[in-house]
Amino acid sequence: MVIKVYIATSSGFTSIKKKQQDVMGSLDAFKIEYEEKDIAANEENRKWMRENVPENCRPATGNPLPPQIFNDDKYCGDYDAFFEAREDNAMYAFLGLIAPPGSKEAEALAKRNA
Repeated sequence: MVIKVYIATSSGFTSIKKKQQDVMGSLDAFKIEYEEKDIAANEENRKWMRENVPENCRPATGNPLPPQIFNDDKYCGDYDAFFEAREDNAMYAFLGLIAPPGSKEAEALAKRNA
């Protein structure tokens, strides 16, 4: 399984740049390997991302904006969903990964299942 983060390296929007940095910084901090997929420099990446964000997760108008997160071809969510999962100590579940032993998420899961 490969986590893929669709980003725009040449985005003129500061908010998008900050969200992209936050996602990748969090993944780095948790030592979760991922691939950056630049939609600004690669038309195939842009097309793939737009086609694979589920209809119910798309904005009412326009196209989905980066960052968009996938586990292989399975859609995980956008920045807001990522942020919420991280705040709820559910980032591994959000990404479709198993939380490592000793992590806050693994401990919380163990308590719920006890």
